Amino acid sequence: MNYRMRYMLFFIIDSCIVLSAIYMSYWLLHPTINGYSDKVILISAVTLLVSHHIAAYFFHLYDRIWSVASVRELLTIAYAVTISIATASIMQYIIKNDVYFRVMVITWMLHIIMIGGSRFLLRVLNDRESFGNTANLKRVLIVGAGQGGTMLAKNLLHAPKPDRLPIVFVDDDIGKQQLKVMNITVAGTTKDIPKLVTKHRIDEIIIAIPSLGRIGIQSIYKDCAKINLPVKVMPSIEDVMTGKVAVNEMKEVQIEDLLGRDEVKLDMIAISNKLTDKVILVTGAGGSIGSEICRQVMNFQPKQLILLGHGENSIYTIHMELLQRSSGTELIPIIADIQDRARIFEVVDQYQPDVIYHAAAHKHVPLMEYNPREAVKNNIFGTKNIAEAAHDFGVKNFVMISTDKAVNPPNVMGATKRVAEMIVQNLAKNSQTKFAAVRFGNVLGSRGSVIPLFKKQIAAGGPVTVTHRDMTRFFMTIPEASRLVLQAGTLGGNGEIFVLDMGEPVKIVGLAQNLIQLSGFTEEEIKIEFTGLRPGEKMYEELLNEEEIQAEHIFPGIHIGRAKPISSEQLEVLLNKIRVEEIEQVKSMLIDIANNNINCLKSVTR
Repeated sequence: MNYRMRYMLFFIIDSCIVLSAIYMSYWLLHPTINGYSDKVILISAVTLLVSHHIAAYFFHLYDRIWSVASVRELLTIAYAVTISIATASIMQYIIKNDVYFRVMVITWMLHIIMIGGSRFLLRVLNDRESFGNTANLKRVLIVGAGQGGTMLAKNLLHAPKPDRLPIVFVDDDIGKQQLKVMNITVAGTTKDIPKLVTKHRIDEIIIAIPSLGRIGIQSIYKDCAKINLPVKVMPSIEDVMTGKVAVNEMKEVQIEDLLGRDEVKLDMIAISNKLTDKVILVTGAGGSIGSEICRQVMNFQPKQLILLGHGENSIYTIHMELLQRSSGTELIPIIADIQDRARIFEVVDQYQPDVIYHAAAHKHVPLMEYNPREAVKNNIFGTKNIAEAAHDFGVKNFVMISTDKAVNPPNVMGATKRVAEMIVQNLAKNSQTKFAAVRFGNVLGSRGSVIPLFKKQIAAGGPVTVTHRDMTRFFMTIPEASRLVLQAGTLGGNGEIFVLDMGEPVKIVGLAQNLIQLSGFTEEEIKIEFTGLRPGEKMYEELLNEEEIQAEHIFPGIHIGRAKPISSEQLEVLLNKIRVEEIEQVKSMLIDIANNNINCLKSVTR
C-alpha cells in the first residue's frame, strides 16, 4: 500500500470514529439527560472532525509506522484527541453558553479506545506475523535486564525479519528476580545460566550490559563457557544512539575482552596539545604497532605525518589506508632503514618533526637468538641513530617502544632493547629533547604474537601448541598499546620508562583454551600440545624489576620506573666492543649489561 492510499485509509477510519463516537456518547447518556440539542451535537461532531484532522496532521497520526508503535505513539493519539475534544467543547460553549461535559468525556474516552485500538491492532497483527512460526528462530538468553537488555529485547521482538527470539533474562540484581521485562521473565542470575540454557533450550547468549568492562565480561563469559554456546555482546548504547551500529548488530566476544582488566582512559587534551597541527614522525610505521600509532595520531589532525619504514609494501599499505581518512594532514611515506645513519639524519633534518615515535625493531625472541647480530644492528644502533638525530635537530619529544622482555633478559632481543633504553636514558641527561620509553607486554594480534598462530592452528584443525603449561604473559591490545605511547609522550622527558598497569599475567594455556571456545570448538575437538620452552624464552615476564618499581601511578593505570642506566663512558665502551667483538661474546656481554652486571666493562674503563 502506497503512502497516499495509506493516508486516505486512516483519514476515513478516523472520520468514521470521530463522527460516530459523539453520537454513541449521546445515545448512552440520552435516557438520563434532558435539554441536549441535536443541532449542538451536529455542530460538535463537525467541529470534532475538522479539529481532529488538523491535530492529526500536526501530530503525524497518518504517517507513522504503527506496526512497531510504542507508548510514545499512544501519547500522540491522546494529545490529538484531547485538543479536538477541547475545541469542540469551546464551540459548544460559544453556541449554547454551556458544555455537554459528560458527553464530551465519554467521547474523549471512545476516541482514545477506538483510534488507539485501530493503530495498535496493526502492531498486534505484525507481532503475530513476525513470530507466527518461531521454530526456525534462535532462542536467546539475554544477560542484563537493564536499559540495554530492554532495548535489545524490544528490537528483537519487533524486527521486520526476526532471526532471534528472546526467551529469558538473567540479571544479578536481586530486586529484578522473577519480574518481567517486555513480557520476558528475569529467571535468575548469571550463576543460573547453565541451568536456564538446558531448561529453555537456549541457542545463543547475548550480554546486553553495554557499560560492562572487561572484568565483568570475563566473569560472565566463564559462566557461559561452561555450556559451550555462542556468546555475543550487544554494542554500546552510545554507538546505537549515534547510528554507528544497530541494536541487533551483536559482536562476538573477542579474546581481548577476556584480559581481565579494563582499558586505561587517556588525557585527550594533553595529547591533542602535543599532536594537533604538529609534524609527527613514526619509525616502523608499517608494523602492527607503528601503523596503529599512525591511526591514533591521525585522530588529532597533525600538520604532517611521516611514515618511515624499511618495507615498501607495509608502508604502501598504511599510506593508502590513511589517505582514505586524511582531512588536511599531509602524509609523507619514507622508505628508509634506521640502520642507515646518514639517511635517518637527512630525513629528520629535512622535516624537522616535533615528535618522534620510534616503533621500528626486531622483536621475535627465538629468531633473534639465531640472528643476534641483526638484533644488535637494528635494536641498538638503529635506536642510537634515530635518538641522536632527534637530539641534534631539536625534536621536542621522542618516545621509544620497548618491551617487558628488557627486564632481567636471558635473551638477545630483550637485552638489545634494554641497551636501547640505556641509550635513550643517557641522551635525556643533557638534551633539550624530552626522551621517554614505553614498555609493553605482549600485544594481541601483532605480527609474531601468539594469537594469530593459535587462530591458524585452530583453522587447520589443531593441535594448538603451547610451550609450557605454566607459562604466563602480560597482554594488551594493539590500540591500547598505541594510545599508551601517545600518553607517554605527554608525561615525561627525563628518560623515564612508562609501564601500563596490566593487571595479573595471563596463562598462555588459558588463552589457548578461551580462543578454542570462542572459535566454537571444544578441547576434545582441538587438542592442546605442550612443546617445551624455545631458545631465549622465560616462563614469565616482568614489567619492572625491584630497583625500578614505584608504587604510585603518574597517570591512572600507568606506572613510571627509572631504570638504572650505565654511565655515558661505559655505554660508549659497550657500543665500541659490540662493533668489533665476536657475536657469541657480544651475546654474553649484552645479557650481562642488561642485567646490570657491568664487571665486563670495568677493566676497560679504568
